[in-house]
Amino acid sequence: MSKTAFLFPGQGSQKCGMGKDFYEQSKTAKVMFDQASEALGFDMRALCFEPNEKLDQTEYTQAALVTASLAMARTAMEKGLRADITAGLSLGEYAAIAVAGGMSDEDAIRTTRVRGILMQQAVPRGEGAMAAVLGMETEKIEAVLSGISGVTIANYNCPGQIVITGRTFAVEQAKAALLEAGARRVLALNVSGPFHSPMLCGAGEALQKELDHVRWRNLEIPYVTNVTAETVTEIGQTKTLLAQQVASPVRWEQSIRHMIASGVKTFVEIGPGKTLSGFVKKIDRGVRCFSIQTVEDLESVLSQLQDM
Repeated sequence: MSKTAFLFPGQGSQKCGMGKDFYEQSKTAKVMFDQASEALGFDMRALCFEPNEKLDQTEYTQAALVTASLAMARTAMEKGLRADITAGLSLGEYAAIAVAGGMSDEDAIRTTRVRGILMQQAVPRGEGAMAAVLGMETEKIEAVLSGISGVTIANYNCPGQIVITGRTFAVEQAKAALLEAGARRVLALNVSGPFHSPMLCGAGEALQKELDHVRWRNLEIPYVTNVTAETVTEIGQTKTLLAQQVASPVRWEQSIRHMIASGVKTFVEIGPGKTLSGFVKKIDRGVRCFSIQTVEDLESVLSQLQDM
């Protein structure tokens, strides 16, 4: 029997208005946003629904995106949508763990608020950078980077798209070397720091202390961790993995291939944007991909899955 996976997006997919129709039409989603506001001490509804600069600031983005994604997921589950396994890209892993049963939604939201602050403060602005490398084989990218100090791979997204991270001067040096070696394009990313680089090890250590406050629960279904691209079935591993994650590469392509190998045939992306669905299609066109970012999307997905 084929399996279904829920996928949750990471930072960069946030957009004004995310989750608003869920808030207006679902009591479950409304409670999620209201509880997030109360727990964090600011208006989560205004942050997500009204134009503002804070939504793109890491210290606010992370909790906002997890709140919106969980509001959508809980509404979908209330209507009968179920997953056999979950995964999330970087930040999205917190929503994946909550939906898998490993932590409460409140703990996921509260912890990602702290995570965002720690990551934003980890490296002075301007000292770190990230860039997307397009149209080049992973092995060639790794070979080029092996000769440049201060830059590493941040994300293995899909074939033909790798993200690099590190010190600003090293990322610039790598950009020139990669283009010379045959990369189609190397695009600077508009981010506030060198995420998923060794420069964030301090943030990971501080985050581990925060994770001591989480009320961990036994997993109801497994999730796939970014750090190793392997299935996690025992919650005892999770705290260490999440602390490592902020300074480790996100092995997304490997995670998707792992889930496909374990029998996943249907992927449902829950949250703003369709980035993850795009990655999955580039990894394997033989699987089914759906995206839920509006109530209308949810009704459509439920209808399509029922007809299969």
